[in-house]
Amino acid sequence: MPDLAPNEEAVLRDYPRLGPDNALDFHCGKGLDCFTRCCQDVSIVLTPYDVLRMKNALQLNSTEFLEKYTLLGCTKGQKLPVVLLKMNAGDRRCPFVTDEGCSIYAHRPWACRMYPLGLAEPMGPHPTERGFYFVIREDLCHGHSKGSQCAIRDWISSQSIETYEMMGEPFRNLMMNDFWEKGEPLDPSKLEMYLMACYDLDRFRRFVFETRFTQIFDIDEARLEAIRSDDEELLVFAMEWLRFSLFHEKTMKLSRSAMESLEQAGAQAGVASETLR
Repeated sequence: MPDLAPNEEAVLRDYPRLGPDNALDFHCGKGLDCFTRCCQDVSIVLTPYDVLRMKNALQLNSTEFLEKYTLLGCTKGQKLPVVLLKMNAGDRRCPFVTDEGCSIYAHRPWACRMYPLGLAEPMGPHPTERGFYFVIREDLCHGHSKGSQCAIRDWISSQSIETYEMMGEPFRNLMMNDFWEKGEPLDPSKLEMYLMACYDLDRFRRFVFETRFTQIFDIDEARLEAIRSDDEELLVFAMEWLRFSLFHEKTMKLSRSAMESLEQAGAQAGVASETLR
């Protein structure tokens, strides 16, 4: 989570690789002199599910939340935009931290839940290169060896990380596409669609229901009702839409009327081509 977290190369080379059954001894609370120090001068990348949880906890629509609490940045090499939590201008503290701790603790981002655990997912071709956990140790944090030892799997459970992992899976699948490795930037229209579908869910819902979207695509009525009112269902649907619109994967099905229109347009184009010969 903090800026001083180790880089990927150092983690893969130097850090012990831990699994769910390995022990973690860590405690965070008001009794520590470092309490909330890790909530200052940090760069926290928000996932789509983070934004969903936080905007709902604050009773804001997604556009309001993004404008008030986030900044737009880029990944390494300027390949992809990322949404960052905006720190306070003066002291660079998280806008949600208080003397009592996090004011939205039940809905805090994935990165905050994980700390001091890191998660490495090597992308190498060797089958033994599996994902692993590692422990982040920093001078500012005095919570190590201050708790009762527990298995990493129990720590993960106590922080409700499984829900974030499950809801983050569609986004991770989107980001695993080879498209991103090619380094080709999204054109402005596709970039806007990507940001809206990933992060500005309330605006994406209006896009679905207030345009011809539901006439163009064949969507089950039960699912339409689900995405009309359920943000989690809508987020999963948005990831499917992006895989269709960006990568041309068969995650969406055109309606019969849309197919007939395409066939008619194709036939007309064929007649025009013959006429010009």
